[in-house]
Amino acid sequence: MLAACAACYGAAVGSLVPRAVYRFAVPPELPRHGRCPAGHPLTGPAGGWLGTARCPECAPSAGPYGPGAGLFATTGALVCAGIALFTGARPELAVWLLAVPMGLLLAAVDLRVKRLPDVLTLPLAAATVALLGLAALLPQAGGSWTRALLGAAVLACGHFVLFLVNPRGMGFGDVKLALTLGAALGWYGWDVLFAGTFLSFLLAAGYGSALLLTKRAGRKSAIPFGPFMVLGTLGGILLGGLAV
Repeated sequence: MLAACAACYGAAVGSLVPRAVYRFAVPPELPRHGRCPAGHPLTGPAGGWLGTARCPECAPSAGPYGPGAGLFATTGALVCAGIALFTGARPELAVWLLAVPMGLLLAAVDLRVKRLPDVLTLPLAAATVALLGLAALLPQAGGSWTRALLGAAVLACGHFVLFLVNPRGMGFGDVKLALTLGAALGWYGWDVLFAGTFLSFLLAAGYGSALLLTKRAGRKSAIPFGPFMVLGTLGGILLGGLAV
């Protein structure tokens, strides 16, 4: 029942992600989209930030925010159901479920324009740390808030060092995202933090190798690392939830 409810939630919030992706997936020098490709204003709750994946003024066959609305809903449902199954009815489950749509949004934006906007990464880090602090006060919490804080600091510092060494391979947006992901992984322990981080780099390396083999990128080509950070953290959370 818990997994089924989580899946319904994931499908619902996933269906809202395409509009936000459309608005944020712009180069740094350009303003965020305020209109659909046909020129209609983006209206709705939260100043138009929330809404369906299609512009209501466009023809039903013209999806203005690009393909993938069903994919986001399906992915959200599967991810939330999996987290619920592995985490169980623990307080931190609410934190993970609230973070899922943001993870989908950041991964999609990074894939499209290779950037992780501060307006998303920094509030997400603050909210995750604060909510984990509340979760730690409740019975049956499966982790440690102190360790989550240390995990955020350690992972962000590690990524910052990599950014200084190779800015083309590690963006500063990745460093800011590492605050959130380090807190989530650190909540369950240092072994989970290591496993999630290792998985992130392993997935990124596999993706880069596939691009090289198919000649879709060169050795010096930059690839978006954010999606692999999110995937690695998801793997770590599942592992940590199962081990508690």
